Amino acid sequence: MSASFISQVTLVVPDYDEAIAFYVDGLGFELLEDTPRGEGKRWVRVAPPGAQTALLLAKADGPEQVRAIGQQTGGRVGFFLEVSSFDEAHKAMSDKGVEFLEAPRHEPYGSVAVFCDPFGNCWDLIQSRRS
Repeated sequence: MSASFISQVTLVVPDYDEAIAFYVDGLGFELLEDTPRGEGKRWVRVAPPGAQTALLLAKADGPEQVRAIGQQTGGRVGFFLEVSSFDEAHKAMSDKGVEFLEAPRHEPYGSVAVFCDPFGNCWDLIQSRRS
């Protein structure tokens, strides 16, 4: 089998522009693509600079998808933003209004702090010991 990787993961959001603002302005992700698809739908991809995997921001369509916003991982941390300089990233994100649910922790595996996006999806900001 040839080499493979996960190219993108879908994240259901209530509004494209609000999600773009958080991920691009708040987290420093790049807007890779924002293509109209008709009937108010767009193909919106964001990712940290240099990342191989992108988030596909998908606007909720219908009550079932609306209920899934922020609950795609059952209330658990579902996303992990690994950085090379934890203190620098934590400060930059805090300065841009990202709210952390806890003070930074220093665990055997690395430095970590949990934050959630405006829609309820929880993330670990993490610098592993191997970084």
